[in-house]
Amino acid sequence: MSSSALMPVFDGHNDVLLRLMRGKIQPEQAFLEGDNIGHLDWPRMKQGGFVGGFFAVYVPSESVGVDVDELMAQARYDVPLSSQLPLPTSQQVTVHMAALLMRIERASKGEVKICRNAADIRHCIDTGKLAAILHIEGAEGIDPDLYMLDVLYESGLRSIGPVWSRPNIFGHGVPFRYPSTPDTGPGLTDRGIELVRACNRLKIMIDLSHLNEKGFWDVARLSDAPLVATHSNAWEICKHSRNLTDKQLGAIRESRGMVGVNFATSFIRPDGMRNDDTPLEEMIRHMDHLIEKVGVDGVGFGSDFDGATIPAEIGDVRGLPRLVDAMRRHGYDEATLRKLCYENWINVLERTWGR
Repeated sequence: MSSSALMPVFDGHNDVLLRLMRGKIQPEQAFLEGDNIGHLDWPRMKQGGFVGGFFAVYVPSESVGVDVDELMAQARYDVPLSSQLPLPTSQQVTVHMAALLMRIERASKGEVKICRNAADIRHCIDTGKLAAILHIEGAEGIDPDLYMLDVLYESGLRSIGPVWSRPNIFGHGVPFRYPSTPDTGPGLTDRGIELVRACNRLKIMIDLSHLNEKGFWDVARLSDAPLVATHSNAWEICKHSRNLTDKQLGAIRESRGMVGVNFATSFIRPDGMRNDDTPLEEMIRHMDHLIEKVGVDGVGFGSDFDGATIPAEIGDVRGLPRLVDAMRRHGYDEATLRKLCYENWINVLERTWGR
C-alpha cells in the first residue's frame, strides 16, 4: 500500500449506538445517510478509511448530579458513579440498542454486516462493506442465570465487557479517577466467574477495559482466551485508574492478547485532563509503550468515538488519515501500520473465535 492510499482502520470501540438512540433523527437514516453529528456515520467512515469495529451496547447511568466535564478538567478528580441499575430497565435498553444495529444492517441493503467470525470481517474489508461487531459494555442487561447471554449470542453478540465502571452483579469496574492505580476494589463476583466461563464456552471475547485490577487478574486466571482490552492506554504514561499497568500489559502479551489505544484525552495526557488540545504525539507515546510491553502484534486502535473527548487534530472519523500520517512520520513502516490499523484486531479475534 502506498503512503497516499487510504489506510483501512478496524477499531476496538465506539458508542455510536448510544448517540443514535438519544438522537432526534431516525437512527438508520442518521447513520447510513449521515447526520454530521458526533464522530461517526457511514459516509464519514468511508472518508476516513474506517472499515469496521466494535459497536458498543451500553446502558447509561442515572444522573449523579455533577458536571463531569468540569470535574475532569481539574488537576485531581474522582467522578461519582451511580449504583447498580435495575435489570428490567437494563434489558430494555440493551435490546433497544442491539436492535438498532440489526436495523441498520437490514436498512443498509448489504453495506453493513454484523460479523460473527473473522472470515466475515475479512470479506467485508475485501468488498467495501462495514464490518460491525455487536459488543456489550457492561453486562447490566444480562440476568443471573445468563439466559439473556444465550439470546444475545444468537443475535450476533461476540464481545462483552462484564462491567462498565459502575458495579453490577458480575463485578466491580474501575472508576474515572486521577491520579489513581487501577487497583480500586474487589474483582469478579461468583456470577462474574460464571459469566467468564460461559463466554469461554461460547467463544465470546471478554473485554477487560473497564474492569479494575483485581477483576483483570480474575479473568486472567480463569479464561482460556487471549486477554483483550478494547480501549485502554498505558498507566506508566498517564496515571489514570482506567489505564493498564506494565504488569497487566505483560499478562496480555503472554496470552497473545490485544490492547486498543483509547483516543480519550483524559487517558492520554500525563495530567489526566479532558482537553481536546492534545497533540497526536501524546497518543503515539502510548502506542510506543504498548508496543514495547505487548508487542507489535498486540496493539491497535480503540478510539471511543462518540463516547469521549478526542484530540481536536483528529476531530471525527475523517481525521483518521491524519493520525496514520503522524504515525508514519514518527517512523512506523507500512507493515507496522497495517498491523496497528486493522490486521492485529482480525488476528486476535480469529484466535478468540476461531476461523
